[in-house]
Amino acid sequence: MAVLCLARGAFTCATKHAGRYSRVPFLSGVSAPAGVRVRRNSCRDTGRGDGPARFVCYRLPHRAVLAIQGPDTGPFLQGIVTNDVGLLEEPGLTALYSHMLNVQGRTLYDVMLYSLKGAEEGQGVFLECDGTLKDSIVKHLKMYKLRRKLTINPCPELSVWAVLPKQKNAGQEASKPELCSPDKALVWDADPRTQEMGWRLVLDSRVDPLDIVASCQKGDTGEYHRHRYTIGLPEGARDLPPGLALPLESNLVFMRGISFSKGCYIGQELTARTHHTGVVRKRLMPVRLSAPVGDLEDGAALQTRSGKPAGKHRSGVGELGLGLVRLAHAKETLTLKSSGDAAVSLEASVPDWWPKDKSGD
Repeated sequence: MAVLCLARGAFTCATKHAGRYSRVPFLSGVSAPAGVRVRRNSCRDTGRGDGPARFVCYRLPHRAVLAIQGPDTGPFLQGIVTNDVGLLEEPGLTALYSHMLNVQGRTLYDVMLYSLKGAEEGQGVFLECDGTLKDSIVKHLKMYKLRRKLTINPCPELSVWAVLPKQKNAGQEASKPELCSPDKALVWDADPRTQEMGWRLVLDSRVDPLDIVASCQKGDTGEYHRHRYTIGLPEGARDLPPGLALPLESNLVFMRGISFSKGCYIGQELTARTHHTGVVRKRLMPVRLSAPVGDLEDGAALQTRSGKPAGKHRSGVGELGLGLVRLAHAKETLTLKSSGDAAVSLEASVPDWWPKDKSGD
């Protein structure tokens, strides 16, 4: 099986298996072969893009997409990622969050897996990952591929978008946006980590999401990151440093990114032992600084007012960020020092999307 991404503009993505191609949407502006009728609808054509926008589409240039295809795709990934890949074969489920770990049980990469449109059941996925780590992930996957029947191909012609409600009433789940041209969306599903992150959309880069998602406007990627840090959700190498972050301290359970019943995978032993002992003394939590600090180094030590170690600052933007905080000091006002030796106070908080019984860990 092979994947052909954008075969000279003819298809957004076509899969070939046993000599057959499965058709997927033609790009707008590209002529279809003779005799093939193509429906071309967009939100602008139907008028469903008119009126006040209720959703915001954020382009995520820091995220990249790989296509993994072949009859051994499921068993191959099952031994590498923390989540149960078999769940993608269940009706209605097309998106799965997961981590890849090293043999010491520390996170290497955070990924999202999507059922590949047009592929036979269980025989293809799109893998969304941190774009700066794409080559490392491909190398990591190929190291364990051995003789398995599958292909691993980057798809640079695809773009990843996050769709979030423009306004959300507290305690109410936002309704899913309507798609005017669902056949153009290679991936369209709720973000599997938490409903606070809206929906995930993967398109050909030449397709405008405003032609697909009704009542939507484009937003700045910086706003997307501020939203993530506000609710305390990590994403990518800055938030989850490869080889350093521990999956359970990074709230992988809360983000529904791990299975404790599927069997062995790389890094499983230490992770399962930690889970079953129930001892997690530090967690990645949203923090708010008393003032933005431009020269703050990632990994700066956190301290209590009395000078006791309380964790480390992980990453952030402006006054918002993530900190790996000792739970014993999570309710205290903490301090950290910038590289200019200036002290800044900060407070950690418990996200609303965490399970309620974990707020007092």
